Amino acid sequence: MAYVPTLTPVFAIHIAAALTGLVLGPVVLWARKGAIQRPRLHRAFGYAFVTAMAAAAISAMFIRDYRSPNIWGYTLIHLFVLVTVWSLFDSFYSLAKGNIAKHRKAMQGLYYGGCVTAGVVSLAPGRYMGNLVWGQWLGLM
Repeated sequence: MAYVPTLTPVFAIHIAAALTGLVLGPVVLWARKGAIQRPRLHRAFGYAFVTAMAAAAISAMFIRDYRSPNIWGYTLIHLFVLVTVWSLFDSFYSLAKGNIAKHRKAMQGLYYGGCVTAGVVSLAPGRYMGNLVWGQWLGLM
């Protein structure tokens, strides 16, 4: 039987924030692509995306896993917290300096690294989301 921890408020906040970022990211990236620019949409959804990613990073610091190889309960997936914080800092610093290309690169990296890649890693068997998704679909629970 697969291990599935209880859905605590921290897990719920983290999952909600991460899924919000995953859904908002493509809208933010799309709003500045192509011939028609949508700066108001980009900015509004961008602030929501940044808030969701910051909430996901902060809440992740309160999620610990002592079953996997860890240091004080922090596992390798917690490195995505550093990626998220750095990308947020780098993107806003670049924006303040007027370096739009670097801002774009930092935000794309945040979406693909912090949302997509971290999301795929979290679906590995043995992790909370992996056990929840695969256990439900494959009848392992």
